[in-house]
Amino acid sequence: MTEATQDLQQSPEALLAEFEAKRHRLCERMAGSGLAAVQLQRTENIAWLTAGRVDHRVLLPSPLGISTILLLRNGEAFYLAPNNEGGRLAEEDFAGLPFSAVTTPWHAADFAEKIRSLAGSGNIAVDITPEGAALLLAQRASLLDTEIERYRWLGRNTAQVTADILQSLEPGLTERTMAARISAGLLERGIEPSVLLMAVDDRILRYKHAVAQNATLEHFAMLNLCSRRWGLAISITRFVHFGPMPQRLGDAFAVAAEVNARLIAATKVGATSAELFATSADTYASLGHPAEEQNHHQGGATGYGEREWLATPAGTERVVNRQGFAWNPSVAGGKIEDTVLLRDGEVELLTATPDLPVVPTRAGNLTIQSAGVLIR
Repeated sequence: MTEATQDLQQSPEALLAEFEAKRHRLCERMAGSGLAAVQLQRTENIAWLTAGRVDHRVLLPSPLGISTILLLRNGEAFYLAPNNEGGRLAEEDFAGLPFSAVTTPWHAADFAEKIRSLAGSGNIAVDITPEGAALLLAQRASLLDTEIERYRWLGRNTAQVTADILQSLEPGLTERTMAARISAGLLERGIEPSVLLMAVDDRILRYKHAVAQNATLEHFAMLNLCSRRWGLAISITRFVHFGPMPQRLGDAFAVAAEVNARLIAATKVGATSAELFATSADTYASLGHPAEEQNHHQGGATGYGEREWLATPAGTERVVNRQGFAWNPSVAGGKIEDTVLLRDGEVELLTATPDLPVVPTRAGNLTIQSAGVLIR
């Protein structure tokens, strides 16, 4: 196994320290708002609290995990699971973490009564309700050092798989084959694909979200995907063109790169969702594509969701330090999409593909290397 594909090793002590920091933050939040407990059911929140340790789904499309976490205001932590999952969870996922196990027969896995008995009579914030979801979204927005280490690994490995598959494409392949190749490459590294928008030729031009069908590649192919591990999500899009690329496509990528660069330059702590949306709208208009931002979302914050929030005309969400972003401006078949990390005023590209072309664009005092099109 090469260094690039080695699995990430983080010490049990570092992961325990991450859990303790998050437990402390949640307990302070509960004390300040009069909550008795927080209940986590969504996989991204369970993965967040457990330092990425508990991130396994039996039913892959399900947003809910096979266990439920209950954290009391006094810091006591429990996981509740059916008995057929209890053994593995204790020996693998929760091993080394200070959780107490509560199990029930698999045919009677309704934990409401047990949760109420553990939490007492106080209010419980549940992450599948709007109030609970907002609480967890705010808590997980700013990433800790150990999370950033995992995020870098995920971005680097996702980008490498994407670049390798892109360079292996040939005319005659179907979109489904492209999706299969990307999926296999990711799964081999312990990464799950969560979005697979593979498209070729005219379907790229016609649709903003071209879900893979059975169209056959002739000249132009797009690999547009999201990947997940440890609860974290990465987004990336790359293109290849066989034969000379039409000027109109080259112009479209130049516009998308300009919007991408200005969005990244505007991604500063305190900036609002609405301000970032306005940046994209103003840039499209200045480049001769007014209202292009109305045709598709431009991206937004990421981290434990493919998009934690989108830039919208009236959006009130604010950029925070140590937060991930995935912008995806697009126009007339040209699209730019990468995942970046804003950290202490610097923007770090997590999905760099150094063997593929780039479109360098200046925005303010930054030079942004947006992804270009591989010509073969």
